[in-house]
Amino acid sequence: MDEVLEAVEGVKKEWGEAYCKIQDHIKAINEYGKSREEKSSLPRLNGLAQDGLALLNSLQFKLDLLAPQLPSNEDVESAKSLLDSWKNHYQNLRASLRNANLQAKDNMRKAAKEERELLLGGGGESTARRRNLQTKAGMTSAAESITDSLRRTRQLMVQEVERSASTLVTFEESTGVLKKAESEYKGHRSLLMRTRNLLSTMQRQDVMDRIILAIGFVLFFSAVLYVVSKRIGILTLQRKVTAAVKASMAGQAAIQNEVNGAGINFPLGGVNRNREQPIERGMHDEL
Repeated sequence: MDEVLEAVEGVKKEWGEAYCKIQDHIKAINEYGKSREEKSSLPRLNGLAQDGLALLNSLQFKLDLLAPQLPSNEDVESAKSLLDSWKNHYQNLRASLRNANLQAKDNMRKAAKEERELLLGGGGESTARRRNLQTKAGMTSAAESITDSLRRTRQLMVQEVERSASTLVTFEESTGVLKKAESEYKGHRSLLMRTRNLLSTMQRQDVMDRIILAIGFVLFFSAVLYVVSKRIGILTLQRKVTAAVKASMAGQAAIQNEVNGAGINFPLGGVNRNREQPIERGMHDEL
């Protein structure tokens, strides 16, 4: 069984017992003054009734604190309805206590009237009754003063207990809030650590990417320079070779034409290759 449910059941049981005791005290107050031999004085009975009402008020306060902590909504609603009924019973008890005190005062007035009639009647019986009344009055006043002081002390103790209980509940709520905040802080701390590690990894990867890009750019630029330089060198050599071949072919053609025109056949090897002929040519080089 849940601890909160057990506490609620204990409060209900204590309420029932206190309620029955207060009803007995109110009944005794209502009958006070009708009998000549009273077991308790009226202030004592009122003090006991007031203590019972204070206990009922503290039990209402406990139930009001425990109701929101119940495990199910049905239990919470049942506790709230029970608390409302307790408040109604509490108000009825206070009204009954007032009516009982009024009835007790009426009874006391009637008893005092009868005593006065007996005292004024004269005789030995009236003298003994006066002495008994004086003795009873002194004892009653002393008992009443002691009862009042004890009742005030009890009320102060009840108030201190209620204040301590409310302070304890506040401390428990603060402890729960602090534990929740601590757990959230631990969760955020682990998240921050993971984020920091990810940022460090991203920074290292960024540096590596920059280095790789720089090396690739250098290699690409070197390759371009190499290809361009090679292509320029090959083009120059090609131009020279082409020019030499064309010059040689043009010279041989001119010599052959001269020989054919003079009717002389010269071997190809006897032609003066150092002879220069003006040659007009146009070249188109392609890479």
